[in-house]
Amino acid sequence: MLFLCSSMKTKKFSILTSIFHHHHHLHPQSHKFLGSLPHFYASSYPQTLLKHTPKQHHESPLCTHNSRTQVPESIKTLKSYNLYQNSCIPISKIHTESTPEHDSANNLDLDDDHDVWLIMKDEARSDLDQEPILKNYYFTSILSHNTMESALSHHLSIKLSNLTLPSATLHELIMGVLTGDQEILKAVKNDLKAVKERDPACLSYVHCFLHFKGFLACQAHRVAHKLWLQNRKILALLIQNRVSEAFALDIHPGAKMGSGLLLDHATGVVIGETAVVGDNVSILHNVTLGGTGKSGGDRHPKVGDGVLIGAGTCVLGNVRIGEGAKIGAGSVVVKDVPARTTAVGNPAKLIGEKGNPVKHDKIPSHTMDHTSHIEFYDYVV
Repeated sequence: MLFLCSSMKTKKFSILTSIFHHHHHLHPQSHKFLGSLPHFYASSYPQTLLKHTPKQHHESPLCTHNSRTQVPESIKTLKSYNLYQNSCIPISKIHTESTPEHDSANNLDLDDDHDVWLIMKDEARSDLDQEPILKNYYFTSILSHNTMESALSHHLSIKLSNLTLPSATLHELIMGVLTGDQEILKAVKNDLKAVKERDPACLSYVHCFLHFKGFLACQAHRVAHKLWLQNRKILALLIQNRVSEAFALDIHPGAKMGSGLLLDHATGVVIGETAVVGDNVSILHNVTLGGTGKSGGDRHPKVGDGVLIGAGTCVLGNVRIGEGAKIGAGSVVVKDVPARTTAVGNPAKLIGEKGNPVKHDKIPSHTMDHTSHIEFYDYVV
């Protein structure tokens, strides 16, 4: 039987694997097998290889199997994917399979008994069938993790780290926030569904999770906002800064963001400190939800549920965009926009007759329809 053990001596980390015969005697081929095993280290640890000798094997503590020790599913697929060959994840970071009771308590937002996270793992395996060259990337990002919060913490920590801010530090911080607030995890899943449903360029959940910077920036903001509410403002502002540098958009950690959000392309998006964005909102690139000057207080826009804001739009001041409203691309909005209406232009004006603007019965953030009811001769003066 195959057992995994971890040994720590003088801050050097390695994985010792032992093959046991009956009565716990070491198999004759064990030493040869152990010598061929790769070693795993976190990026922040020195990658020093330990020399394995028969003496060291006998001195190292051996793992004992019990009812709570289970081999991760990813290890079971080792033969088919050979994913461990160049992995840099320490064994302590690989999450083991949980018990059924744990799964039922933590798997949220089930859709026809298929959780988004489980679907993502299936998508990752399918991608590996098509592109085996990505085996290490997919393993360290998705398949080595047992929960979405673990994978998201790892992925964001890699994206936001730099030479003086190690990924291990960020991973611990982000993981603590995500595991401590299940509402954030619900919002993450709703954001994944929103992107998959509304963006025809999104191939799969795992595609969005790994590569869509609007999605990643939004999740990083959720972490920063939680820290902001806990009065850990220095850390919150640090994450804001790293998101701005890594993803080219700027969301103040004080801003309140709903769930089911799509930040499409996301480059150049700026959202101010007292802005509020409702649920199921779609925002395109180069959108600014900003103030009108240097005065403090409540000075940023309030965006209702189901709103669609086109590319290059500026919404300035403490104005309200009503539920289900649509703002045309390139508009400058400085006054309230009623619910289910369309505003376009600079300055933005409502579409339709004066005093009787055209109202739509569909949710624009879901349809992503940027052009209906927009005619130049319909502008209200």
